[in-house]
Amino acid sequence: MAEQVAMFLCVLSHHKKNCIVKHDFICSGRTVSKHFHNVLHAVYMMHKVLLAKPTPIPDDCSDPRWKWFKGCLGALDGTFIDVRVPEHEKGRYRTRKGDIAVNVLGVCNPNMQFIFVLSGWEGSAADSRFCVMRLIDLTDYAKLLPLHNGYANADGFLTPYRGVRYHLKEWDRGAGGPQNKQELFNLKHSSARNVIERTFGLLKVRWGILHSQSFYPIDGQSKIIIACCMLHNFIRNEMPEDPFELELPDPRESGGNTYGECISSIESNAFWSAWRDDLASSMYNEWLSCG
Repeated sequence: MAEQVAMFLCVLSHHKKNCIVKHDFICSGRTVSKHFHNVLHAVYMMHKVLLAKPTPIPDDCSDPRWKWFKGCLGALDGTFIDVRVPEHEKGRYRTRKGDIAVNVLGVCNPNMQFIFVLSGWEGSAADSRFCVMRLIDLTDYAKLLPLHNGYANADGFLTPYRGVRYHLKEWDRGAGGPQNKQELFNLKHSSARNVIERTFGLLKVRWGILHSQSFYPIDGQSKIIIACCMLHNFIRNEMPEDPFELELPDPRESGGNTYGECISSIESNAFWSAWRDDLASSMYNEWLSCG
């Protein structure tokens, strides 16, 4: 069994082809394929163990990035991962940039551990389309969930203010600090939500199979992506200091907004928009009182 796991991790970490793995482990290609899929299935079935349990931010949270978002589960965002599909299906998987990829939705907690992962949607699918369809049950756990600009400010989801500077790198352009409560809220929101960008970045740095298209069927590729996320959680639990984290770029130098300088989210829920306004006012008043 240990050898099967070693083969599996070798493929995921270095994206080695079957012909190379069979040479390394002195076995047939059929054996390599059989062992790989056995371990992949075993890891996939351990999702209840390997995925982090949703834990809302407590009222006594002292983390300056998250203390304002009490009751929040974490941060949500999507990322594209290149895949290989038959020629007649490439149109469905083609992204705005022309790449062939799947849209992976992830929710992570402040400790950079995934609590929810959805993979397999075509790269042409809009973020909000599969977000709404798949996260209804998840929002029952918490009052809010900081999201990126592609989603609506709706039940369970708290988005930034649109038309207001947002990304961390935008605060290093000599424009000074926040000028009003909307800018301060977006700064705090960006600082907290940056955890999902770093989590996806760490995931892609760690697993070589995510660097380029693999030769597995699309269902298998989606399961591989989810398995990588779950093994990422296991490593985060077992390794307090992660050397791969040092390879991540400074958040102030990354995380640009695909849609322009300012957030362009759709305001769709009056209750949550009013709740956000109250939270922003509380933030701003405390910030002013601290000088």
